[in-house]
Amino acid sequence: MAATAMENTAVITDAFKYKNDCDREGFRDFSTEGQRFDIVYNTYVNMHTNQCVDFVRRKQDEWLKFNHGEFTIMEVLDLLDGFVDEADPDVDFPNSFHAFQTAEGLRKEHPDKDWMHLCGLVHDLGKVMGVWGEKQFCTVGDTFVVGAEFPSSIVYRDSTFERNPDLNDPRYNTKYGMYEPNCGLNSLSLSSEITEYMYQVLKHNKSTLPEEGMYCIRFHSFYPWHTGGDYDHLCSEEDQKMMKWIKLFNKHDLYTKSPDFPNIEEIKPYYQSLIDKYMPGKLKF
Repeated sequence: MAATAMENTAVITDAFKYKNDCDREGFRDFSTEGQRFDIVYNTYVNMHTNQCVDFVRRKQDEWLKFNHGEFTIMEVLDLLDGFVDEADPDVDFPNSFHAFQTAEGLRKEHPDKDWMHLCGLVHDLGKVMGVWGEKQFCTVGDTFVVGAEFPSSIVYRDSTFERNPDLNDPRYNTKYGMYEPNCGLNSLSLSSEITEYMYQVLKHNKSTLPEEGMYCIRFHSFYPWHTGGDYDHLCSEEDQKMMKWIKLFNKHDLYTKSPDFPNIEEIKPYYQSLIDKYMPGKLKF
């Protein structure tokens, strides 16, 4: 269902909060003027209504058994040829193209960091959850912490959380909620989304990516933290040190989005060599 006029009024006010240094040249335009507003907004309504502590725990139990099959990285990329992210206001082309765009942007600017090129290629491969039938509000979009108050920097915060069961639960609706101060991102439960899934897949399959790369994959969608400035009271010193890598990575995740695609067949051998180095063979998903 499309947003009502009353909801749109709230969203206009809401959306302009997110016009920050990340929103360059029209990227991350969550306003009602965005070309994909209805699709994006309603994905976030479903996400913010359903994603609570109990829901996230159920999804973790469902997906972290790694029993959905064994695939190579290139096989999963091929599966995403027809997948379009309903929470992304910037693009409406398949996610496999965006993977190579991001990788090539990082390769151009950081030629000496091959692990970062590979992170660009695989950072959104968890979207295969959607190919396998998971609803998009469980797989895409910006992540946020469940089990603590929902801060104002979350996209559409003022107009989409009214029916979230944790909103009025005293166990979960305070600044710290169910967490301890500076417990670290590793101790937090984030909304169910592809970044956590892909991180866990790589960890389960013993990928040799450096920790900086694993952080980029796990937290690049955690915009309320690395861009919105929230959740610092739950972060560790290590998290703060890693933020610079996530910001560097996200510059290419965002600003390489365009209808101009690299010649994938020409660059595939290079990326296959990185796959063989850091995450070879078939992985359990």
